[in-house]
Amino acid sequence: MKALVNICRVFVGGLFIFSGFIKLNDPLGFSYKLEEYFSYDVLNIPSLIPFALGLAIFVVVFEVVLGVFLLIGYKPKFTVWSLLAMIVFFTFLTFYAAFFEKVKDCGCFGDFLKLSPWQSFWKDVILLVMIVVLFIGHRHIKSIFSKFGLTVTALLSFIVCLWFGYHVLMHLPAFDFRAYKIGDNLQENMQLPADAQKSVTDYVWTYKINGEEKTITDRGRGPKQYDEIIGVDTRLVEEGDVPKIQDFSIESQDEDLTQQFLELDKLVIIVAYSLEKTEADGMKKFKAMADEAQKKGYTVIGVTASGEAKKKEIRNTYNLDFDFYLCDEKVLKTIVRANPGVVVLEKGTVTQKVHWNDIADLKL
Repeated sequence: MKALVNICRVFVGGLFIFSGFIKLNDPLGFSYKLEEYFSYDVLNIPSLIPFALGLAIFVVVFEVVLGVFLLIGYKPKFTVWSLLAMIVFFTFLTFYAAFFEKVKDCGCFGDFLKLSPWQSFWKDVILLVMIVVLFIGHRHIKSIFSKFGLTVTALLSFIVCLWFGYHVLMHLPAFDFRAYKIGDNLQENMQLPADAQKSVTDYVWTYKINGEEKTITDRGRGPKQYDEIIGVDTRLVEEGDVPKIQDFSIESQDEDLTQQFLELDKLVIIVAYSLEKTEADGMKKFKAMADEAQKKGYTVIGVTASGEAKKKEIRNTYNLDFDFYLCDEKVLKTIVRANPGVVVLEKGTVTQKVHWNDIADLKL
């Protein structure tokens, strides 16, 4: 039992630290995932949406700290009870999302590793079993430091987590795993490679021949002989690969200008998914930056999901000498974890990306 407890202790503690740190690296991204869970279509508790960021920070900090507590043997009874409560909640959440097909990705490992809802659920089931083992054998969880050492380590883990979370919120994630990271080419990420896996779909044809109704299942060719096709149903057998970027676009009221802008040698994009919620201090900083960029030959544009009236109001309020174009809100939240933020492109390749707090770091 002692050996089993120690194996589970290392695995569970390490996984909680890793999973929590990945989400702590991008607390805004995790808060967007919580908002998805709280939405009408999933758990139907929209009253929690305004508190999503605070809840996200609390959950990920608690997750990392519990992992550290377990590994060092600090307050084992409290730690195991907390781990059990957390994994029971997560298991329920992932089962609900998988069974009712509400959420495509649980967000357990942020953008680092995408798991399907059922993969997330079974991962939580395995963790639940291990934590039950720890719960039963918690007396075998021994501290690895003195009492003073345990207290200092526990406190330091909490302080470091809070500092790191605050740092990435005020700047950008320290590690970027998304398809818009520095060095990525957006055109390439919008296309599938030649060896991409294609989806496999069964077609179920219902037809009449010689007055008799029949069905046939194939991959799309249909019956060779028939008097009348009554209908056809499709059934996805195997999902195919999809491009890393699927919904990115830069649109005016009249046309799609995506390719036109992605072919430019020097493009500065100011990203503000919501002009209604954008930081006023950030918008004030963009005036000088945009003017300098234009003097140095850059094309400067803004992209937002807000309407035309708000675009016009923001341009007039901050005396901005560039136009805002339309892009999907979810895509803009993915591009840069700031509202507003700046992305610099050279022929579609991301060369720089900064939070509005770090505009001074741009090298134009």
